[in-house]
Amino acid sequence: MDCREFRNKHVAFVDDLLPAVEMDAMQRHLLTCSGCSRQDTRVRRSLMMVRSLPPIETSPDFMQKLNDRIADLGPVSRTDRVVTNTAFLPSLGAFAALAAGVAVVAYMAVETSHYFAPGQNPQRPALVATSPDAEAAAAISNAALVASVPTGIPVWPAVIMAGQSPLRFASMQFTDDSPGR
Repeated sequence: MDCREFRNKHVAFVDDLLPAVEMDAMQRHLLTCSGCSRQDTRVRRSLMMVRSLPPIETSPDFMQKLNDRIADLGPVSRTDRVVTNTAFLPSLGAFAALAAGVAVVAYMAVETSHYFAPGQNPQRPALVATSPDAEAAAAISNAALVASVPTGIPVWPAVIMAGQSPLRFASMQFTDDSPGR
């Protein structure tokens, strides 16, 4: 147990409200920490002094005197209970400043929305796709494979190669070099 935890639980420790395990940990901390031990001694001595004070006894006619004083105050109306201090009420300048602030925020929101509004799409020329020859396709696939290996993304070269595979098969020369024919 550290000193901070001891101080946080000290009131419950003095009042004997902690579980037995925590009471034991508090007792052990008192044996090892002189600062917390001095603090515990001061608190317990001050509590002993307060508890040993004689009880305050009121005079026999205390309640009668108290009731008479309350009756002398008279009935309390609603306006007597509410005490307002005009220093805490907002002034006309405060309302004007608030209105100006709201107007500035609204203006900024409207102007900012123009930056993110979709603009007009300019007409782009039509693109014509052509298929590359087999050597170019192999070069693209190999370059993509080499570029992706250091980055740790092996999926994209496989996708590119799979996309180019029909071109490779179409350009390959199939020869029958098998011994049986």
